[in-house]
Amino acid sequence: MWFSEYLFLERSWAKDENTIKAGLQRLRDYPQPFWLALFVEGTRFTQAKLVAAQEYATSQGLPIPRNVLIPRTKGFVSAVSHMRSFVPAIYDITVAIPKSSPSPTMLRLFKGQSSVVHVHIKRHLMKELPEMDEAVAQWCKDLFVEKDKLLDKHIAEDTFSDQPLQDIGRPAKPLLVVCSWVCIVGYGALKFLQQSSLLSSWRGIALSAFILAIVTFLMQILILFTQSERSTPAKVAAGKPRMTGRVQQQ
Repeated sequence: MWFSEYLFLERSWAKDENTIKAGLQRLRDYPQPFWLALFVEGTRFTQAKLVAAQEYATSQGLPIPRNVLIPRTKGFVSAVSHMRSFVPAIYDITVAIPKSSPSPTMLRLFKGQSSVVHVHIKRHLMKELPEMDEAVAQWCKDLFVEKDKLLDKHIAEDTFSDQPLQDIGRPAKPLLVVCSWVCIVGYGALKFLQQSSLLSSWRGIALSAFILAIVTFLMQILILFTQSERSTPAKVAAGKPRMTGRVQQQ
């Protein structure tokens, strides 16, 4: 994440405001084309968090969400404010899993098992967004209301629209990068094992197997923690929402 230049947040606007502003300003003179991913909900989706969002929406007279959480717009408004002059567009991306496909998980990924994912992408020109911060925040909230309806349609029809699905295929460049790193790391690991003589004795082989077992066990624990069902439910006080966001950039 650090090498990909993610923006690490404290989930406190008083602490995160300067971090976000500084990170976004660095992108103005970024030497290569980039994308910045902003998860406006600020947290992962769980049923407990959906119930909390519905209770908050009821108390505030807002549209009650059925498939999404209420967006926390401060980070989004700040991003639009600082990037309006050099970012041409915003891509609204909605992801859904077809009923016939198992949900993608880290464990399935490591096992090499595939999952089908439907992605709906809509492009909004930055110049078409409102100028005032309050209007930008409302634009984002309205977008999530439409996103909720879009997910309703997908639940009912297992598709986002009547248009045919477009198979984007598998790009060759990421595969080339992965294969190159596998070769480099594999060669380095092989040379290390040869020079350290770990595989030249039964004791070294046993030690290597023990270390591999520990790493595998720890990875299983980390995979379990990636499941959204294990994340902490959001607690939102009525009348005073805790506005946070998570910004990712690569």
